[in-house]
Amino acid sequence: MPRVKRGPKRKNKRAKTLALAKGYFGTKSKSYRIAKLAVEKSLLYAYRDRKARKRDFRGLWIIRINAAARENEISYSRLMSGLKKAGNDINRKMLADLAVSDPAGNTVGILKANPRAGAASTASSNGQSARTARPRAKAASARAKKPATRGRKTAAKKKTSTKRTAAKRTKRR
Repeated sequence: MPRVKRGPKRKNKRAKTLALAKGYFGTKSKSYRIAKLAVEKSLLYAYRDRKARKRDFRGLWIIRINAAARENEISYSRLMSGLKKAGNDINRKMLADLAVSDPAGNTVGILKANPRAGAASTASSNGQSARTARPRAKAASARAKKPATRGRKTAAKKKTSTKRTAAKRTKRR
């Protein structure tokens, strides 16, 4: 069987890889073997970071919406819940753009526009914040559940543990 040298295909493939490695430092842009590794790794990073960029932007949008919502005395979660109940299909990207351009009026305006928005809109339309609209009994019951002697118990445990270790030390001697 005759030997095949591949001709221009090999040259074109190498030229393409070296073109992708253009601008890399030193041997990474000159030598095909090293450039091939560098390009392969950079393409992996590019794929990974295209996904990460979407996550980063979503986080940024949420931060911006939350800041605008807090200015209007409503939490991010209540705002999004109210929007979902109201049937508004505005995505986070658009909400963030509204939050930057008009932070004072966007969240309350959106919730007041639709009466089906739920508890968050009624609290804001009454002039109350979402936090003060919550019943006070919940907070009182949460405080009642906590044990009153919690700090003293931990101190008592520490004393007994030191006594035990002292007893162990004397036994060893």
